[in-house]
Amino acid sequence: MSTAFEPEDVQGLIVRGYGKLPYAAFLLLSVEDAAATRALLGRWAREITSGAVARPEAALNIAFTAAGLRAVGLPDRTVDAFAPQFVEGMTTEHRGRLLGDLGPADPKGWLWGGPDNPAVHVLLLVYADTAPSLDRRVTARLRDAQGALAPVMALPTDELGGTEPFGFRDGLSQPGIEGRHGDGRHDRALPAGEFVLGHPNAYGQLGERPLLAPDADPERVLPPDPGGSGRPDLGRDGSYLVLRQLRQDVDAFWSYTGERTRRPDGTPDAAAQRRLAAKMVGRWPSGAPLVLTPDRDDPSRAEEEFGYHADDPDGLRCPLGAHIRRANPRDSQEPRPGTAASLDVTDRHRLLRRGRSYTTEGTPPERGLYFMCLNGDLARQYEFVQHSWINDPAFSGLHDDSDPLIAPGGPRGATFTEQREPVRRRHPGVPAFVQVRGGAYFFLPGVPALRYLSTMPV
Repeated sequence: MSTAFEPEDVQGLIVRGYGKLPYAAFLLLSVEDAAATRALLGRWAREITSGAVARPEAALNIAFTAAGLRAVGLPDRTVDAFAPQFVEGMTTEHRGRLLGDLGPADPKGWLWGGPDNPAVHVLLLVYADTAPSLDRRVTARLRDAQGALAPVMALPTDELGGTEPFGFRDGLSQPGIEGRHGDGRHDRALPAGEFVLGHPNAYGQLGERPLLAPDADPERVLPPDPGGSGRPDLGRDGSYLVLRQLRQDVDAFWSYTGERTRRPDGTPDAAAQRRLAAKMVGRWPSGAPLVLTPDRDDPSRAEEEFGYHADDPDGLRCPLGAHIRRANPRDSQEPRPGTAASLDVTDRHRLLRRGRSYTTEGTPPERGLYFMCLNGDLARQYEFVQHSWINDPAFSGLHDDSDPLIAPGGPRGATFTEQREPVRRRHPGVPAFVQVRGGAYFFLPGVPALRYLSTMPV
C-alpha cells in the first residue's frame, strides 16, 4: 500500500501555507447552474496550484461543502460516504455543543455558514505576491464564475505578517508530512494519511472517503482504491478542511490582563501585564516558549523544540491550561509522559494550520483570524482538539478552567489558573476574547478528483 502521495496530485495548500504569498482572499460561492459549474471546474482544474509547484507567484485552490458536492451533481449515496462530520456539517445542535458554539457563538447569529445564511457550496482560495495582483485575480475568478457560481461573501485577509491580532507570533510548531517539505518549519513529521485521504494514517488506515462503482468513472480519471477493491477512489489525495472566522477582541484581552496585574496602588504594571498575557498564551510575543525562558522574552529561542514533562511537569513555567499547552500537549499526555508513547498520543490529534488574519472596515474595525486547518479525520483531529483539549475544564487535571484565549467563556466568564509555589493564583471572570462569526467543513479534492467532478456522468 502506498504511503506517499505525488505532489502533483494534491492541491498545494496541503504541502505549503503559501508563506511567500502575503496577499490572499477566500471567496464563498454557491452553485447557480450545475452544468455550467462543472464546465467551469474543468477550466479551473487546469489552473489549480498543485503541491508540485515549489515557488508559485500566485496560487488557486478550491474546496466544497457537502451541499456543494450535491449541488454540482454528485449523487447523494456518494456524498454520504464521506466522513459523517463533513456530511452533517458544522452547525448541527450536537456539533454546537461539541465545539462550544453556544450563546453569542450560536450559528444562528453567524455572518456566513449558519442555518439562516445563504448556502455556501464552494470555497475558492486565491493567493498572490502583491495586492494589485490579488485584486486582478479575484476579479477574474468572479467574472469567470458568472452564470455558474454566485458570490456569497468575500473574506479578505491582512497582508501576511509574523503575528496574530493579539500580538503574538503565529504559525510555530506545525507538523510535517513524512517525505514532504513545504515552506514552513516542522517539529515532527507524521504519516501522510493524517492529513491526506487514501494514504495510511498513524493507525495504518486509509480514512473515510467515498469509493465509487467501477462504471461511475468510465474515463478512469480517478486513482484506484489503494485498499485493493479496484473501485475508483474519489477521496484519494484530498483532505478535510475546516474554516472558521474568529473575531478577536484585542482591546478586551489587553484590558483584562492590565486590570489583573495592577499594582496595589492601582497603577498599571506593563511588565506584569505582558507576563500574564504570555502565561495565558504559553509563549512570549516573540514566540519564545515559557518552558524554555519563563522569566523574560528571548526571541532567539522562538523556534527551539521543547517538551513539557522534563522541564515543566507541574506547569510552574507554562501553566497547565495555557493555550499552546492545550492545542499541542506534546509529551505531557498519558501513557508514560515524557516518553515516545506520550508523543504518539498527541501526534494522533495534530492539525495542519493554514489560517490568515483579517481586519474589516468599520468603526471600530473588526480584527480576527480565519482559522483554517487540514486533517484526515475530523472527529479524531479537529473536533477532538476543540472539545477535549481547548474547551475541556478538566484538561490536564484542572477543575474549571478552559482555554483562556479562544474557548467560550460562559455567562460569568472562565477561570485561568497559574500554577505557582507555594500558592497557585486564579484569575476569575475571563471573558470570551474570541467569537465565532462563521464557519463550515469543506472537502479539498485531489487534482484527479477535481477533474472528475468536471466530467462525471450525471
